[in-house]
Amino acid sequence: MQKTRDLFSWKPHWARRLGPAPFLPMSREEMQALHWDACDVVIISGDAYVDHPSFGAAIVGRLLEAQGFRVGIIAQPDWRSPEAFRALGRPRLCFGITAGNMDSMVNHYTSDRRIRRDDAYTPAGEHGQRPDRAVLVYSQRAREAYADVPIILGGIEASLRRVAHFDYWSEKVRRSVLVDAKADLLIYGNAERALVEVMHRLAAGEPIDSITDLRGTAYLRRGTPEGWVEIDSTTVDLPGPVEPHSDPYALNGSEGQRRGARTDLATPTPAADSAAHRDPPAVPLPFPRRAPVVDRGHTVLRLPSFEQVRDDPVLYAHASRVLHLEANPGNARALVQAHGDRDVFLNPPPVPLTTAEMDRIYELPYQRVPHPIYGESRIPAYEMIRYSVTIQRGCFGGCTFCSITEHEGRIIQSRSEDSILREVTTIRDSVPGFTGVISDLGGPTANMWRIACKSREIEAACRKPSCVYPGICSNLVTDHAPLIRLYRKARELPGIKRVLIASGVRYDLAIESPEYVRELVTHHVGGYLKIAPEAISEGPLSKMMKPGIDAYQRFKELFDRYSRAAGKEQYLIPYFIAAHPGTTDADMLELALWLKRNGFRADQVQAFLPGPMATATAMYHTGLNPLRKITRRGEQVVVPKGLRVRRLHKAFLRWHDPENWPLLREALRRMGRAELIGPRRDQLIPAHQPRGTTAQPGKAFTQRGQIRTQHCGLPEVTTDPSGTRQPRATQAQVRRGPRRQRAR
Repeated sequence: MQKTRDLFSWKPHWARRLGPAPFLPMSREEMQALHWDACDVVIISGDAYVDHPSFGAAIVGRLLEAQGFRVGIIAQPDWRSPEAFRALGRPRLCFGITAGNMDSMVNHYTSDRRIRRDDAYTPAGEHGQRPDRAVLVYSQRAREAYADVPIILGGIEASLRRVAHFDYWSEKVRRSVLVDAKADLLIYGNAERALVEVMHRLAAGEPIDSITDLRGTAYLRRGTPEGWVEIDSTTVDLPGPVEPHSDPYALNGSEGQRRGARTDLATPTPAADSAAHRDPPAVPLPFPRRAPVVDRGHTVLRLPSFEQVRDDPVLYAHASRVLHLEANPGNARALVQAHGDRDVFLNPPPVPLTTAEMDRIYELPYQRVPHPIYGESRIPAYEMIRYSVTIQRGCFGGCTFCSITEHEGRIIQSRSEDSILREVTTIRDSVPGFTGVISDLGGPTANMWRIACKSREIEAACRKPSCVYPGICSNLVTDHAPLIRLYRKARELPGIKRVLIASGVRYDLAIESPEYVRELVTHHVGGYLKIAPEAISEGPLSKMMKPGIDAYQRFKELFDRYSRAAGKEQYLIPYFIAAHPGTTDADMLELALWLKRNGFRADQVQAFLPGPMATATAMYHTGLNPLRKITRRGEQVVVPKGLRVRRLHKAFLRWHDPENWPLLREALRRMGRAELIGPRRDQLIPAHQPRGTTAQPGKAFTQRGQIRTQHCGLPEVTTDPSGTRQPRATQAQVRRGPRRQRAR
């Protein structure tokens, strides 16, 4: 993997001598108190400003402050005019724009596109304090406020929209956010390394349009950079016969032709179809197809253009597959995608942070509380994480519905044990209201800390989307001993009464270490532990890249055994996704019967939410499976679309709710499974309808309770460039029926 400069090796900018601010200023008055005449960087965020390392704006701001820059924050500005964007004056270097820890569309709407009632990242949970597609709106207003100030996009919303992407809320393919926002630069993934270098280069007088060589960045340009070799992505991963387009590599082609797809993919006649599919006819290329390229660092893959993926689902699925194949920082190549007459050029993903860099980032001088401007107002997201500690970033699970890998990567970035313990003592000694209970030591998952490939060379060469699917890779070191030691040391610290684990446990990994399960169950579970089987049938599981239900059963056996040994009454809370691509009505019926046999009842239910860039979203949009080579004869994926089928799949998860019984009866009769209607235990629902409940199938669905969020998907945990967790809304929470009331 490429060697990089240490994050803290840059010579600090002159403002370092001013020292850290108590809070990053949000007003001119605060700037005057700090004796600032201007800000070097102004961060515009869709979240309230909480000076805590679980909030992206705080991490980015404190990191740039440590580099010697004066950083101000405009949090949740009034986007209806540019005046709020002038609150701190003209920034000397740039605006940094983020929608916040959470994608603004996921923040505003449920998976059924209904408006949510609250916003966890806003004081008092008030809804409506940020616009839809916040990155676009904020960029427009910032440009109106100061037209000549560079704009840099970051955060989860920008990161997952860096190329042409399917947008669930408008049901169409949208352009890269970089194009629509008219921004100068987009930083995706873990942003720290690129951001620090950009700021130092801007401070040295380098124009932003010349900063095009940083990993983890995207920018707009015309033409391929000099000295780079361009390869058509369809030569790397053949998408099969498609409609004829001009050859992007034809030596005599025009600039417009250069931006099309290969002519050797033209749809053949029926007689020649099979032969053409096996061996597409050769076309003149300026270099040999699949020829080895010595300088991989100066090779760029051309994806089908925005116009092509917008109009052709096959090319969309192909582009999605190539993007995910080029995700390992050790071997990924740059990508380019035409949008009209310009290209969105994506440099390879950022090199992961080292343990020493992670330690310094998380030990910057955070106040660990909201800015005083909010007074006594509660910020729900802060209340949830105020006593938690982030111990790692990234996830190698590769779940197709999840945005962690696309954003943070699959290489685990871990903090040191000493740094984590120091943060625990900081919480103990300085956070108001602390009672001795650490609410979480975790991250995207609870038990991937310090787990990695046995060889850096193998890791750098690997192109698998997951280290644990279809089974745990033989090169993955699954030793949980360091994590066990960390748990023990944390709970032995003076003043610490208990350390809970609230992050989702990757149970197929945990069963590799029964001692870890015993430690977890004996000391770190607060009565309930959440895990995410997501489904039980092979159809949806294979499209999710999740382990079979057998792994869940083995984990449950260990969980129950060690709970009994500890003399504790504890329960697993499994989460399931309704209406995920690959799920049939029969799959959901099988899951409903499984839930009933095992005594589980779902309290809150939501269907699959197709977040931008996720592999499962490509399945949802195209009906094809990007986990395999894409062809027009390729694997077709069953996609539950439409309000009625999505409601039915939710109803199967809430089989016990009388409001759902009319819809389920109708579905069971249609499926030829009417024998499951009746009063016996082996039947799913009764034939009668209780008085006072809905009797019409068309009105048989009600969404009860609040949306429950949980780790691992577009959704909690997706993260911004800082590694901050973000709530997800794609799961069903289930609890044991007999204890349902008590669980609430």
